[in-house]
Amino acid sequence: MNRRPLIVALLTLLPALAGAEPAEWRFEVLLNDKPIGYHRFTLQSEGAEQVLETVASFHVKFLFITAFRYRHENVETWQNGCLTSLDARTDRNGKRLAVRGLLDDDAFSVTHSRGRETLDECVQSFAYWNPSILAADRLLNTQTGKYEAVEVVREDSDSVTLGGKTIDAERYRLSAEGGDITLWYARDDHRWLKLEAPVKGGRRIRYQPLDVPEAGSYAEAVAGTYP
Repeated sequence: MNRRPLIVALLTLLPALAGAEPAEWRFEVLLNDKPIGYHRFTLQSEGAEQVLETVASFHVKFLFITAFRYRHENVETWQNGCLTSLDARTDRNGKRLAVRGLLDDDAFSVTHSRGRETLDECVQSFAYWNPSILAADRLLNTQTGKYEAVEVVREDSDSVTLGGKTIDAERYRLSAEGGDITLWYARDDHRWLKLEAPVKGGRRIRYQPLDVPEAGSYAEAVAGTYP
């Protein structure tokens, strides 16, 4: 699949603007349509760099008892479409994980629970807010530190309802080690809008958008993200 035309189109949509207002995505997270928490992404442009802060918190209860607890916090810096650093911390039912990464010379080094690895010069994470990942064949899992092989396929045209308004969208399937992830992006400006993925036990997790950036603020915040 030749994704080069997609990247060229994105470049024409994203002018190089500095000092932009933050772009924020806020999602209610549902498990089989039952609310279990939230995931929030805040992207700030700082000169030639982008700084992403993300916080996720899930609580799954069964008979008034917490059966699953999850919290993830991550700060990433990006430049020219590549990660330059990351600092991620995850608490999964009391099991704590930490992943750190830094671009040093011509390689991106990652430290995690299994040790230290040296990856490629240009590494991308599962940064759903950044549609250039749709052209990637490997993505870094910031929870585990694994550099996973991925395959992305455009499925169909679709639509997403947000704040009572219908947004024309394109739907993609991202296949990774943990399974398939379905992603929706606005057709006109490629803003990330929604996510769904299967989880254990035949259940399904869904990110229902509460707020996504306006088209103008999104273009400003992501300017310079693309190589």
